[in-house]
Amino acid sequence: MRSALACWLAIVAVLLAGCGGKNGPSDNGIRTMTPQQILVQMKQAVAGASSVHIVGGGTSDGSTLTLDLQLVAGTGGAGHISVGGLSFDVVKIGPKLYFKGEQAFLKRYAGTAASLFAGRWFEVSTAVPQFASFASLTNIVKLTNNIVASAGTLTKGSTTTIDGQPALAIVDSGNGGGTLYVATTGPAYPLELDPARGKGGIKFTDWDQPVTLKAPANPLDFAKLTGR
Repeated sequence: MRSALACWLAIVAVLLAGCGGKNGPSDNGIRTMTPQQILVQMKQAVAGASSVHIVGGGTSDGSTLTLDLQLVAGTGGAGHISVGGLSFDVVKIGPKLYFKGEQAFLKRYAGTAASLFAGRWFEVSTAVPQFASFASLTNIVKLTNNIVASAGTLTKGSTTTIDGQPALAIVDSGNGGGTLYVATTGPAYPLELDPARGKGGIKFTDWDQPVTLKAPANPLDFAKLTGR
């Protein structure tokens, strides 16, 4: 009996090892591809992702941008964004957007009704024109592709590790370009984008990790209070 049990445990150990119990993700082959082919693989990987955490910032056309967003495919996302002096928290779940913004944001988007929403969450449909564009900020595919869009000639750089993940550098020589690090094992996810010059950078972490989006409690109804 003890011999049979030992044999069974050995078989289970072999099966678990064969299923990747101790092995890491396999090489995804991007190191042998051209930069353009790598971008295609990356976009395909992003399109199949279930979630991601995007955090960081930088400067574009003189405006400073910072963001910290948890995104869920097919549902929306939640987090904080600050751009060009406008700062706000946002949640998107299905066809509804929820905002809690600082005064400059409220004045721009709520006008004379800004004081009604001070310190409060409000909800608005993604169909309202002035807020429709915000939906793309909580869309994994649209936001990621916009962030990593190339501006010039692309070349492959060296391999490295980003937060312990093997990665390959893709260097964009265009004006405002930078260096994009793409995972070389598992899905070809973008891991980090560093600007060509100056401070900043954006990280893409927690790919495919469970994320629960929750609507704020008792939000104000933007349409009812503003008539828009």
